[in-house]
Amino acid sequence: MTKNLIHPKKLLLSKWTSVIPENKEKHFLVIKVIEPEVEGGAIVQVVIEAVMSKRQKTIQWRSLTNGLEWKQGWV
Repeated sequence: MTKNLIHPKKLLLSKWTSVIPENKEKHFLVIKVIEPEVEGGAIVQVVIEAVMSKRQKTIQWRSLTNGLEWKQGWV
């Protein structure tokens, strides 16, 4: 399995391309990193926004490390 390497602190405003586009949405930008409820806890989720439609969705940030689903940057 291909794995994208990214540190959670570098997620904000990072660019991603979906390998399997849904609703013709292919390019996304991380617009928000959801902070953990416990101070010092691990980041779990991010909000991504489709560049064309501006539709937003919340995902587990670790899913971005799956190279079969996501490519880093706008490809």
